Order: sequence, then structure tokens, then C-alpha cells
Amino acid sequence: MSVSVLVGSQWGDEGKGKIVDILSDKYKIVARYQGGANAGHTIKIGDKQIVLHLIPSGILRDDVICVIGNGVVIDPHALLEEIDFLEKSGYQIKGRLFISHNAHLIMPYHKLLDTIREQSSDKIGTTGKGIGPCYNDKYARKGIRIVDLLNKEEFIRKVKMNLEEKNSLLKNIYHQEELDVNTIINEYLEFDKKIDPYVKDVALFLNEAADNGENILFEGAQGALLDVDFGTYPFVTSSSPTSGGACIGSGLPPTKIDSVFGIVKAYTTRVGFGPFPTELIDENGEKLRKIGVEYGATTGRPRRCGWFDAFLVNYSRTINGISEAAMTKLDVLSHFDEIKVCIGYQIDGKTLKSYPNDVSKLERVVPIYETLSGWNQDISNITNYYDLPSETKNYISFLEKLTNISFTIISVGAKRSQTIIR
Repeated sequence: MSVSVLVGSQWGDEGKGKIVDILSDKYKIVARYQGGANAGHTIKIGDKQIVLHLIPSGILRDDVICVIGNGVVIDPHALLEEIDFLEKSGYQIKGRLFISHNAHLIMPYHKLLDTIREQSSDKIGTTGKGIGPCYNDKYARKGIRIVDLLNKEEFIRKVKMNLEEKNSLLKNIYHQEELDVNTIINEYLEFDKKIDPYVKDVALFLNEAADNGENILFEGAQGALLDVDFGTYPFVTSSSPTSGGACIGSGLPPTKIDSVFGIVKAYTTRVGFGPFPTELIDENGEKLRKIGVEYGATTGRPRRCGWFDAFLVNYSRTINGISEAAMTKLDVLSHFDEIKVCIGYQIDGKTLKSYPNDVSKLERVVPIYETLSGWNQDISNITNYYDLPSETKNYISFLEKLTNISFTIISVGAKRSQTIIR
């Protein structure tokens, strides 16, 4: 039996979709443990590109069972659209997708409040999908879970109670039209009919599977530096993408997890606001964005781009317990004569010994760079590590030394076939 957690080790968008798709060939169950439809996992199979937001990319393997854990917040529209899209694409979903009855539901007022708040002066760059407001209600003990749909009277009571508060905000504070309670109730009761075949006690299911020796892979959304506790707060997501979140978001205890597998991009990107020490606001940054097609799979927003930050990834390794990792988009760097790597930070001329969590401090750091030679040749069709140019192998070895991580999977393109296994 093997139970592993796959975590994004930077600010997200590291290419988890492709790596989960590759790794899931060795796992019976792939489980998502946090986040919502704000995440976009892109997988390219042949000439076909598939973008998933809620359902784990393991669904593209016919013999894999996929699970959405209690830590995920679910937008009914997004989920049903994704199921419909996959079924029309020829994938069997029923019997292969299970959703935790304890997962919280994103309500229309969550999306509306998210959008309104992003128009204010203290916006943080969310996708406006209602993720944050839904988590707010969850921890304020006002959330509505899938299990609430099983009790119609209780569900109606909770919606009416919540909407009374939300409509007061919308009307008196934001000067917006009030939402109709009956419309929302009817909409979600219809959703209940469609979602019923997928609902399961996921915690019990996963624990029984682990006890029976099944191989399980957990996948998170976003990246470790967007973790609500360990990321660049307040410019973070509202949940825990770090490996510890896998237990909270699924019900499987830490004693049953065997390993943590990281994933890093060969350079660094970030979406939204917040500090980014190695960001390149120059022609190199634009070059990375253009060659790497760095635009959000969910929103289409251009990603901020910069050199690889080994100081950041080493911090991520520490808080996640990463021992090995996949490196993605290495092929993008093939177009640079020189490649810089951040090996540390300085503030006021003093070198920092540890990664700063204080955003005001992180915004002041000056990255310490080491420059490596580029390889200036196409590596996108290389499938054997030893066939890579010496400069490419030097780059990988240098990053392994700085981060204390072994890169056992190297992605040199978007397709499944463009992968090197070491």
C-alpha cells in the first residue's frame, strides 16, 4: 500500500494536472482535499486539452476512483458542468466519482459578495468564485453542507437564516439588490437530485481503502505559499494546500500517509496580488509568460513570472515534508542564454536565515542570484534524462542541491509523452 500527498510547492500553477494524470496510473484512488472551482488543472492527451476545476485529473484513467473530500467547497454549477463535459467526452463518471457529504456548498451570495469585495480598495486578487466567503461561513459555523440537502426542512431553515444576514449586507452596505430565497432553495434542491449518486462518507471510504491496501494519491489545489497559515498572508487562499491539509480535508489520519511528493515549475509564477521577490517586470518576464503560455486556466489572467526561487522552495519542502518532486516546464527555459536562480534573500544588506512570513518584510527583500548557462536547444522531445544537454542537467542538479529535493519526474512539454522519469 502507498498513500501519498502531491502538493504544489510554489504559488500554484505548477502543473499538478499533468503530474496527477501521470502518477494516477499507479494509484487506485485519487482524492482532492481542499480548494474550489478557482483551481484549474490542465491536461493534454495527444492533441486534446482538458481543463478540470473540481474533479481530480485521475478521472482520465478508466480504472481510477476519484474523490472530492470534505475540505473542498463545491459550486453546484461548476461541478455539474464538469461532470457533463467529461461524460460527453467519453469518460464514465458514475461509480468512479465520490463526494463527501460533509463538503460545504458555495451559495449564490458567496459569489456575489466575493465579486463586490474584489472591487474594493483592499482586494487581494481572488477569482470571484465565492471560495473565500464560503470558507468564512464554514468557520463561522454558518455553512451549508451537502448533508444538509438530505433534510429539506433544515436546509430551508439554514438558507433563510443566512440569506437574511446576506441580504442585509447587500442592501444596506453594498447597495445591491436582494437575492430571492425561494429561487435559491429550488435551485439547490434540484442540484440535490442530480448529485445524490455521488455522495458518500468519504472519510470512511478512504480509511477502509487504506486498511485494505489500496494505493491512494491526494492532490491539493493552489500551492504551499498560498496556504492560509504558512503562505504570504493575507494574499493567500482560504484553505490549506500544504500536505497537512490532506488529513483535515479528507478524514484520513496522518499515521496512514507514507510520503509527500512535491511539484515545482522550473521558474516561478504567481497570480493575483502579493509579494513576489523574483518577479521579472522586463523582457525576460514577458518572454517566460509568452513561451510558457502563462495564463490562468480558470480566469485567463496573465501570470506574473520570475526566476526560480530556491529559498522559497526549500521553505516549502520544510513545511510539507517533501522528499522528491516533479519539475515542470523545463523546456520553457530552453530559450535563454543565461538563467538566474535565487539562492537567498537580503534585507538592508543582511542575509536572511529563514523564509519571512511577514508580508511587509517579504516585500523588502532583495533576492540573491546565481547565474547559470542556458542550453539554447529544444529538449521537448527528450525522454531520457542522460540525453539532456549538460547545461540542463547542471541546472537540475543545482536546484536539487539548493532545495534538498530529488527531482524524479521532469516535464518538458504539456503532453503525457513529454515526460522524463528518473
